[in-house]
Amino acid sequence: MVSPTAKQVFIQGITQNGRTFRPSDWAERLAGVMSPFRPGGAQPGSHLSYSPWCVPNTINGVKCVVVHVDLREAEPMAWDFCMNFARDNDLQVAEACLLPDPPRSS
Repeated sequence: MVSPTAKQVFIQGITQNGRTFRPSDWAERLAGVMSPFRPGGAQPGSHLSYSPWCVPNTINGVKCVVVHVDLREAEPMAWDFCMNFARDNDLQVAEACLLPDPPRSS
């Protein structure tokens, strides 16, 4: 269950027993399937980029998909698909907030 105050959920590519989830491109595949679900709905060519609501990432060497809770509001079935994917594959899920990288000093 995701708390009502969470803004992002990280589906991590590690199972509950600590094994790395395979295939290695699972995060890109999941985010690719979710690409039509975006603010303003699907547009021509939107399948060529990831939705801002569901983005693959690597954090501390672990593949993950960052799912924004706005997806739950806009497309409940898409949200359920992501959460069920995590549950069905026994993946670790964490509530967090992805912060932007700090500006680089010259």
